[in-house]
Amino acid sequence: MSEAGSDEFDDDRSKLGEYDGDRNEAGERHGVGRALLPNGDVYQGQYERGKRHGEGTYRFKDGSRYVGDYFQNLKHGQGTFYYPDGSKYEGSWVEDLRQGHGVYTYSNGDTYDGEWQHHMRHGQGTYHYHETGSKYKGSWLNGKMESAGEFIHPNHRYMGNFVNNNPLGLGKYVFDSGCEQHGEFHHAEQDLAEGEWGELASTAIVKWIPKCVTGLTLWTPGKETSEVLRGQTRCDES
Repeated sequence: MSEAGSDEFDDDRSKLGEYDGDRNEAGERHGVGRALLPNGDVYQGQYERGKRHGEGTYRFKDGSRYVGDYFQNLKHGQGTFYYPDGSKYEGSWVEDLRQGHGVYTYSNGDTYDGEWQHHMRHGQGTYHYHETGSKYKGSWLNGKMESAGEFIHPNHRYMGNFVNNNPLGLGKYVFDSGCEQHGEFHHAEQDLAEGEWGELASTAIVKWIPKCVTGLTLWTPGKETSEVLRGQTRCDES
């Protein structure tokens, strides 16, 4: 038998805040209820044996809001988190962390659509720059561009290897005019042009060393590295 209300649970109220909702025979919050926590946060949704469990909405006193699934007091499953600066994350959660597939919309209008691990961009994903229209599509490691990827601009794109948010090693520029410039990024003693790789770029110094220009070569999504190497072979043979 469940009970509603919190008036007779003074001790519970003093420790966990005020609660109005269902309880089980043991007096635990169980079912649907609304809680005003001691710090001013508010949770309204499902409970199971005293813990947030199931669907619910948690409103933080700083203006943040989470709407989605809970598992034993943790954000777990599918949910949307609205941040005070206007940004939001919509996607998968595992034990209170962004993990799995999700879409993050930043306050400046940029978006990231892809895989997450331990709250960081990790795996395959696409970051779109709202102001310029450019986007990076490829691999991420612990929040940074890493390994094979594409940086796509309005009239050309760069395909190649990335290390710590910067292009490094073999790659090629593909132009809408119908040609490709193959080459390699090396560490060098000159800075990247400001904004060349977007706000995610670090301060590492790299320099593009062109090798040759060819016609367009076949490109297969997911096989960026092999396609770049094939182009480099054509350069060496020419």
